[in-house]
Amino acid sequence: MADPSSYRPRPGQIPDSPGVYRFRDEHRRVIYVGKAKSLRQRLANYFQDLAGLHPRTRTMVTTAASVEWTVVSTEVEALQLEYSWIKEYDPRFNVKYRDDKSYPYLAVTLNEEFPRVQVMRGHKKKGVRYFGPYGHAWAIRDTVDLLLRVFPVRTCSAGVFKNAARTDRPCLLGYIGKCSAPCVGRVSPGEHRELAEEFCDFMAGRTGTYLRRLEKQMMLAADELEYERAARLRDDIGALKKAMEKSAVVLADATDADLIAVAEDELEAAVQIFHVRGGRVRGQRGWVTDKVEEITTGALVEHALQQLYGEESGDSVPKEVLVPALPEPVEPVQQWLTERRGSNVSLRIPQRGDKKALMETVERNAQQALVLHKTKRASDLTTRSRALEEIADALGLDSAPLRIECYDISHLQGDDVVASMVVFEDGLQRKGEYRRFQIKGFAGQDDVRSMHEVISRRFKRYIAEKEKTGEWVDEESAEVLDNGLKDDDGRPRKFAYPPQLVVVDGGQPQVAAAKKALDELGIDDIAVCGLAKRLEEVWLPGEDDPVVLPRTSEGLYLLQRVRDEAHRFAITYQRAKRAKRFRSSPLDDVPGLGETRKQALIKHFGSVKRLRSATIDQICEVPGIGRKTAETIAAAFAQAAPAAPAVNTATGEIMEDMEDGAPETTAGTPGESVTAGTPDERRGQET
Repeated sequence: MADPSSYRPRPGQIPDSPGVYRFRDEHRRVIYVGKAKSLRQRLANYFQDLAGLHPRTRTMVTTAASVEWTVVSTEVEALQLEYSWIKEYDPRFNVKYRDDKSYPYLAVTLNEEFPRVQVMRGHKKKGVRYFGPYGHAWAIRDTVDLLLRVFPVRTCSAGVFKNAARTDRPCLLGYIGKCSAPCVGRVSPGEHRELAEEFCDFMAGRTGTYLRRLEKQMMLAADELEYERAARLRDDIGALKKAMEKSAVVLADATDADLIAVAEDELEAAVQIFHVRGGRVRGQRGWVTDKVEEITTGALVEHALQQLYGEESGDSVPKEVLVPALPEPVEPVQQWLTERRGSNVSLRIPQRGDKKALMETVERNAQQALVLHKTKRASDLTTRSRALEEIADALGLDSAPLRIECYDISHLQGDDVVASMVVFEDGLQRKGEYRRFQIKGFAGQDDVRSMHEVISRRFKRYIAEKEKTGEWVDEESAEVLDNGLKDDDGRPRKFAYPPQLVVVDGGQPQVAAAKKALDELGIDDIAVCGLAKRLEEVWLPGEDDPVVLPRTSEGLYLLQRVRDEAHRFAITYQRAKRAKRFRSSPLDDVPGLGETRKQALIKHFGSVKRLRSATIDQICEVPGIGRKTAETIAAAFAQAAPAAPAVNTATGEIMEDMEDGAPETTAGTPGESVTAGTPDERRGQET
């Protein structure tokens, strides 16, 4: 715990002007970002008597080890810079709203030649028109199914579209009239785009125009005795009205507004947003946050506005934003919203009428969301805390291990030896910090040596990062290094943060190897243990007997989850490497031979085995292959050792024709499933 007076700026050093400030901890991580109209007055509030600070603010300033600031010219610039830094650094003490789900949107891909209507989640893409968010994806599909009667826009994937164009046969929706079938040329690209734009206009709230037009066409068809066409138009009108009924009318027609409500207590706050377009509620979403800093309702609203509109522009920012409390000061926030929209935006508190009544509804939703969140989290948070305390008691640690790293070795009979590192913080996975390793120090199978190598490499990187910050050098060099880091961007380094506990998958030998690696590096403040699979006993360095936790222990359950996750992540990587090796062939080593000519060779000869036995003249018969290239290919096959025949491990059958690639399936360890991994895991860095 740091003393704030140790890094307090000298009197007169802080400028009396608008700006943004950052608190950093001892590892140079940015832990808090704030903005101020006057940096001098705001920062002075943090360096008063600790007894007078709010408990959460006191925790932040004692966790910090330094403070720095950037001066800007206006409060609007300070607001923009604060949002950018919070998004970039993800400070632990800032308000961070978190969704409990990924909300689906109804999206129209106007950036394609033939726009497509589909359900989309995640980050918004340029050139795509979004409507929502919706509470459930099925609600979007129900709405689209009704509207396709009137606006038969393409909904198929790119693969289905291309296949229909190739075969000149539309899909089922094209046959039943719910798609205009641009894939087979029933409508031109311009006509299909016009349909998509009309669909967007209807979803944006301009419904009256289309209803009146269809009613007029229906009456005209009836007058001309075209009763079948009139009946079809009648059904179309009914479908549109049914789709409109799914969005209740809450405000006057053509009203575009977002209503934001906040429900809070001492520890947490819940935010609910209703999106009203054309007088109808078109979407709803909610966020929850821990109040890790002392903050007012107006400040909570300001953070919600930053998250809601920080990446939006144009019509995505409504003309009117209704809130329960105004940020202080309100002018910079309102000006920022106006700049993002490109026209004036009204930010105010509703006082009376329909908007006030709707705001009360949004507030009730926020209260219910907060109660539901607390009900869900209570048992989960209590369980995680108990698990960490049980681990600390069992291993004799001074405090609960808030960051746990687990390592596992994976190989197949000594080939493709790899290792994984998974990270759990506060009992939860941090998949963005997973890492994977290739064993480079030796060849063959030796789990103990592999564990020693991996632990050594990981903590050598940690020591290197600490040396960059001047933490492990003498006092004279420390000042020089600290001055050289003033422009450091503060982003998390790959191995900068030490764990409180290292868990290895294995027993005494693996634990001893990990402990030896740490001792060789002079690291003595990180606990080590191993979890053996046979009896699920916990091994400590230098102990002859394991620690046996009760089978009902939450601490044992957490260690098992950590160990199993490390095993799964390691074997996924190992299998990927093995599959890549199986797919390799001697053609990969031929210089200047690209994928097109490789495929041409395989297509001509049928397999690598037949290509291997071909003469140079026969290879020259392949289009695009000259004599010099044919000689190079023949030489490559002559130098390569003959590949062993592929064998089906289930039947024992030799699959001679599979030499040009891997078998369709590979046998894994019984009871283990092959998974591709999540996007966060695929970003795990190979080191």
